[in-house]
Parts: sequence; C-alpha cells; structure tokens
Amino acid sequence: MSVQPPPVTGQPVRFDLDPALREACIASIRAGSKSFHAASLLLPSRYRLAARALYTFCRASDDLVDEASGDRKGATELRARLDAVYAASPRTRDTGPNGDPVEDRVFAKVVSAFGIPKSVPEALIEGFEWDESGRAYETLDDVIAYAARVASTVGVMMTLIMGGREPAVLARAADLGIAMQLTNIARDVGEDARRGRLYLPRQWMQAAGLDPDAWLSDPKFSAELGSVTARLLATADQFYDRALTGLSGLPLDCRPAIRSAAYIYREIGREIARSGHDSVTRRARTSTNRKIELILMAVAQPFSLSPLLTAPTHPEAGFLVAACADTARRAPRGIDEKAGRLIEILALAHARRNGMVAAE
Repeated sequence: MSVQPPPVTGQPVRFDLDPALREACIASIRAGSKSFHAASLLLPSRYRLAARALYTFCRASDDLVDEASGDRKGATELRARLDAVYAASPRTRDTGPNGDPVEDRVFAKVVSAFGIPKSVPEALIEGFEWDESGRAYETLDDVIAYAARVASTVGVMMTLIMGGREPAVLARAADLGIAMQLTNIARDVGEDARRGRLYLPRQWMQAAGLDPDAWLSDPKFSAELGSVTARLLATADQFYDRALTGLSGLPLDCRPAIRSAAYIYREIGREIARSGHDSVTRRARTSTNRKIELILMAVAQPFSLSPLLTAPTHPEAGFLVAACADTARRAPRGIDEKAGRLIEILALAHARRNGMVAAE
C-alpha cells in the first residue's frame, strides 16, 4: 500500500469506523486504560475516534511484547502484522476478545486516512525490540533514542491525525514524547529494576558513585540514586518547555487535551520530587483532584504566550520529523485559527512589553 499524506483541503480528514469496529475499539480502550479513555474525551469529536484507534494499536502492541516474557517473539510478530497493515490486508487472529481482535484493522484505517509513514510505527516496534533484548543505556542520548521510539512516535502520529505536518510542530510533538517518557522512567525506577530493566543513564549512575549492575541486582533507594532521578526530571522539564510551544501549531480545540496530558505528566515529576526523588520504594501518583485542577488550567489556556520554537528536536528523534514533515504544503487555517493566532500575537506583544517573556 502506497501511503500518501491526505490532500490539503482546509478541512479535517473524515475518519470513521463501522459500528462493530467502533464499539470494539472503545471497549478495548476502556479495558486497557480508563485514564486514556477519559483523556480522549477532551479531544474534539472529529479527532477522538482516530486517536482511540491509534491508542488501541499501540497499547495492544505494548501488551504483546510484555506477554512475550523476553522470548523476543513479540516484536517479530508485530513486524509481520505491520507489514500486513501496510499491504492493506490487516490480520485477524483468534486470540483476542470474542476471537476478533480489532487493533490491526483500526490501525490500518488510521494509516490510510492520515498518511502515516511506515517508518514511524517501525521505530515504535524497534523500541519494543530494545526492551526484549535488555539493551543497556549508557548515556542520556541512548535513553532519548529509546524515548523517541516508544513515545515520540506516538506523539508524531497524533500530530498527523490533528493535521500537523509542519517540521516545527512535529519537532515539538517529538519533544513532548521524550519528556513524558523520561517522566515514566523516573517514576518507574524501582518497578523496572524488579523486572530486570534499567533505563537510567549508566554513566550518570557511575558519576554518582553507583555500580549500575550491582544496584540492579539489589535495587534500593539512596541519596545518590535520588540525585540521578532528579537530574533526569530536570532534563524532562527542558523538553516540556520546548514541547509546550508547539501547541500554537495545533487546532485551537485540540490544545486543551494535549496541554492537559503535558501538565498531568509533568506533575508526576513534581510528585517524585516531593517524595525526595524516591521512586524505588513508592510509585508517584497524581490525585484525581489535582488532575482535575490541571485539566481546568489547561482548558483555560487555549492560547499560547510562547512563540513556536522552530529549532529541531533532539538528533535522536529527528528521523521521525524527517519522515513525516511536509514543508511544501500547509493546510489553510479556518477563521477561528486565524483569529486565535491574532490573539496570541497581541498577547505575546503585550507580554514582551511588560517583561513577561524575552524577545527572540
């Protein structure tokens, strides 16, 4: 199947599923992640179903690799299934709910509707292969390369669904994926270690006086380990700051959902900090009330005071932007987008006059 970007019409791509696929997709998400199901309600209806279809495939793929128990067969099966998706003949198997799994079929429709380049989900599967092989991450760049595959891929595909193909907007989506995955790693240090996995940069641990292999065999919290976790969260914050500037390149009514996700994930990092950066003996969680507060904050900020950062994403994620960007075309903005951008420009000018943000 030759996958092409959708034509520029000024209107969102119409995406739909037949009733049976739609219901099966929604049921799969409700069973797999109540949090994502709730978060998807913040998306405008014209993008919601496609986002759920994408998540269904990504979540099912992650589960398959986890269930493979390290025999390295999960990613191999995923590659064969992805080949079938891009050959326009998605597989059906006999092992899913009611004997009729839907993830491949709904993802095939996403691929076709939004022109998802095959190299992007291939990179996601490569990240799963790294998990299966027990890959060691020596440097921060190594960790970011992993984050780009398992998280930036999803952010970039979501951006394509929302109509974003500008390089800078895709770069900021990649940044957000990196930020969120670094937060995940910081939160799950103990949980990962008990599964024999270590995603903290080994060089950072050694610099803090820790032997990574010895620590992995007997994972315990210490001030030295806390300093490594704090350093990782500080790096994540830099990526959140970069990523949030990209919201101005998304449709106005999509921004609350993406901003909410960024705020809620960033809050996990702050919870870790409040616990002394101990994510070995406890797992940081954000309370429901705090999530609601953050969502309300996100909804109240549809416009951005920060100009879109046009710098490239991290070099380890740049291949995703290169695969998806369409520099020759840009979909025309609707009246609400043009009016919204004018408000942003005026607000930014006011903020600069009052010293609230630095001029470029």
